[in-house]
Amino acid sequence: MQLTEDLASRFARIALGHVEREYPNKLAHALAGPEDAGTPRQLYPVFFGSFDWHSCVHGYWMLAHLLARFPSMEPAEDIRALFARNLTPEKIGGECAYLARPLSRGFERPYGWAWALKLCATLRGTPWEAAVAPLGAVIEQRFRDFLPKATYPVRVGTHFNTAFALRLAADYADAGFLALLRDTARRWYGADRDAPAWGEPSGDDFLSGTLIEAEAMRRLLPPEEFAPWCRAFLPRLAQREPAALFTPATVSDRSDGKIAHLDGLNLSRAWCWRGLGQKRAAEAHLAAGLPHVAGDYMGEHWLASFAVLALEEGGG
Repeated sequence: MQLTEDLASRFARIALGHVEREYPNKLAHALAGPEDAGTPRQLYPVFFGSFDWHSCVHGYWMLAHLLARFPSMEPAEDIRALFARNLTPEKIGGECAYLARPLSRGFERPYGWAWALKLCATLRGTPWEAAVAPLGAVIEQRFRDFLPKATYPVRVGTHFNTAFALRLAADYADAGFLALLRDTARRWYGADRDAPAWGEPSGDDFLSGTLIEAEAMRRLLPPEEFAPWCRAFLPRLAQREPAALFTPATVSDRSDGKIAHLDGLNLSRAWCWRGLGQKRAAEAHLAAGLPHVAGDYMGEHWLASFAVLALEEGGG
């Protein structure tokens, strides 16, 4: 399956319906005192919608990506108006000011950081590049400060996964930053062998710890280095093993935000499988996840972004 203009328009309409929807909202906000209390819009001048900060960021990323792919699609002018309204130096400055708070040092590390860089990369060459550039600079520096002292990777299938962060950050990075990401990936994952995929999926995964590690290494390593690493890491792919990775997850309740993560797992696995050249597995997971990008807000506020990754970025 490929991303068509009609499907892109549908996804864009979904995101336009939530990136400025302030409530319901799940804040990740640390308060030093009562004076730090605030509404989402007061705290985050741009990314106050979509239930939480990181989902709003990747909603904006998806809109930027779709606008670049289909600049004449039906919602294009609404996207441009949204960006003109919100991606301004003043409002991005407010986001940077929030990140500068002492208690915001670990805010959205590393998932939201990675999506912010992905957004900034996608906006290069657009009228909004200069406005968002300070946000990219702040987040890049956070990665540069954090990665050298992060002794261990985080392998869970949720927001704290470090391989996912390296993978998205690579799309933003210049040569020097990319070298840091690559060296970190080698340090964290280079010796990994024969991944058992034990415990996958967990009940609220939206990432496969195994497959996102492979996708990060595919993106970061030279092909001649990645190929032998992948053969050692996933030595039985031809036999469709580990079997757990080839079986789409079952989602029992899409009104439960944690269980709904599993729709995202199916979509993110499809993305990773495409990158690994496993078309059959990718299509099976895409078919399981794509029908459910809208319906209940617990999935609707974020799943379309993962559908776009699955349709557009495997192997990229």
